Amino acid sequence: MPSMRTYNLFISHSWTHTDAYDKLCNLLDKASLFNYKNYSVPKDDPIHNARNISELSSAIRTQMTPCHIVIVLAGVYASYSTWIDREIALASNGFASPKPVLGVKLWGNRRTSTVVA
Repeated sequence: MPSMRTYNLFISHSWTHTDAYDKLCNLLDKASLFNYKNYSVPKDDPIHNARNISELSSAIRTQMTPCHIVIVLAGVYASYSTWIDREIALASNGFASPKPVLGVKLWGNRRTSTVVA
């Protein structure tokens, strides 16, 4: 049996809505014939050494560098998150080849962030 490719993912999400992030990770964990490595910055493992916004942006760029794709949870809260906006902009403009950005609308959501859409 040939080995499966592992996809490097950066999952942009709001720490105040970690339930949506956890549900997506659980769904990915259960997917058959799919391997991934999670490069996102979860609430329980934040970037500690950044002293300002510039250093934090740089650290997030470093996290994104090996990623094949950036996934953004498309809840309405994304419209209000400065960091999610920055992560989308970074994926689109911060690399020689832009990182694809995939908006994921969670099952049952009636509204979607205009930024992610």
